[in-house]
Amino acid sequence: MNKKIYGLAVALLALTACNGLSDYMQADKNAPLKTRLRACMLSEANSRLQAGTLLDKTLKETADEIANDCLRKLALQSMGIGGEAASTAESIVKSLVAAGK
Repeated sequence: MNKKIYGLAVALLALTACNGLSDYMQADKNAPLKTRLRACMLSEANSRLQAGTLLDKTLKETADEIANDCLRKLALQSMGIGGEAASTAESIVKSLVAAGK
């Protein structure tokens, strides 16, 4: 594992553990786009770190995935269908699971 990536992961974990980043991982819907994007990316990176998947790919691949996921989420939210899409997807999965039993 690259020492720089490992160091970044340890630093992120340390900051998260002491609540240093928690204020930056949330933004309300009225916050500027860049603030919401930063909050989404920090939250996503932290979630991956906690799950142990942050370093599964190269740094560039991971960064691209996180950025694209957050841009997609923000675009859906701005159209007013972010929560609705998640709810619809959950209903679809439940229906498929029930049909498979």
